[in-house]
Amino acid sequence: MKNCLARLAIWASCLIPLAAIGAADLKVGVSSSLSGPLSALGIPYEKGIRAALAHQPAVAGRKVQVFVLDDASDPTTAARNARKLIGENQVDVLIGTSGVPGSLAMATVARELGTPLISPTPFNLPAADAGWTITVSQAFPVMVGAVVDRMKQSGVKTVGFIGFSDALGDLAYDSLVKRAQAAGIQVLSDERYGRADVSVAGQILRILAKRPDAVFAGNSGSPGALPYIALKERGYKGQIYGTHGLINVDFLRVGGRAAEGLMVPSGPVMVADDLSADHPARAPALAFRRVYQQLHGSLPEDAFSAYTFDALLVLADAVARVGSQAEPGTPQYRTALRDAIVRTKALAGANGVYNFAPGEPYGLAQPSVEVIRYDQGRWRLAR
Repeated sequence: MKNCLARLAIWASCLIPLAAIGAADLKVGVSSSLSGPLSALGIPYEKGIRAALAHQPAVAGRKVQVFVLDDASDPTTAARNARKLIGENQVDVLIGTSGVPGSLAMATVARELGTPLISPTPFNLPAADAGWTITVSQAFPVMVGAVVDRMKQSGVKTVGFIGFSDALGDLAYDSLVKRAQAAGIQVLSDERYGRADVSVAGQILRILAKRPDAVFAGNSGSPGALPYIALKERGYKGQIYGTHGLINVDFLRVGGRAAEGLMVPSGPVMVADDLSADHPARAPALAFRRVYQQLHGSLPEDAFSAYTFDALLVLADAVARVGSQAEPGTPQYRTALRDAIVRTKALAGANGVYNFAPGEPYGLAQPSVEVIRYDQGRWRLAR
């Protein structure tokens, strides 16, 4: 047991519940990327869950027991984890995971096995899977829209795009093109690269040949630093933008000075201290930051851990409304919980106010987005 607790990934794979060991009224199954290329997102997700549990270890009189599995950034493993958590651990709800492909895989399993899934990752769901899954992050078009509004404010007329050659890159590019056209901004390029690539020199040279006013990258985590490093090395002086997938320590560690001036969209939690007293996210955001610091010894430096914190807030609100309609561990309870989750209304979280509806997996709208700027070693509200 001592060896099992020594490392986070091993600890997670041992299925040690985050709550006190023993029988629990409510079981939550988490699949997150604690290793692999998506670990820059997956580890904060796990930390957010632990902060949420420390903040609220019981909901509506029911103790919470959480099981965490590492999916190693692999969609097939994420789906296998979901099946294991439902079949062997008999969880009442799933939370996960750290990437679009893995989240889609989990959503398919959630529908097939009749278990609600709360995803911290934004993705476009097939209509067949939408009934059992919600996401507590902002829709990509909402986030990218806030960035394009900032571009327009700054006088940007042309923008070059570079992103991952996967579903995340597609989502970011499609969102950018649609919003940019409406704002009168021309997208000049669609350059792509793989998460494991070590250079994007060719792609950046093609972008720079078009002389864009700004460059927007549709990527995340530490591999997301490559385009900004390449731009810095070639003396690019235009504006640089990105997605909220870049708000993490690993990206800043790799990107270094190349990230200076970068503007990205974020939930209000990243600038909680700058929010007005009457902002609905201020109180839950400050509560999250406080319990996170108590638990982990420092304030959060990422945009991801607050999503899983909010996931447990959404779950707690739904559990309270389900009440005694059914008992945890039964198909009836999972269905009742799903029905309650998708009817969440006016619930304030660290990233904004949640309002869900059946068949509509996104619950956060434009007011839940702030544009922040990396300035002299820290993220600040863009003025």
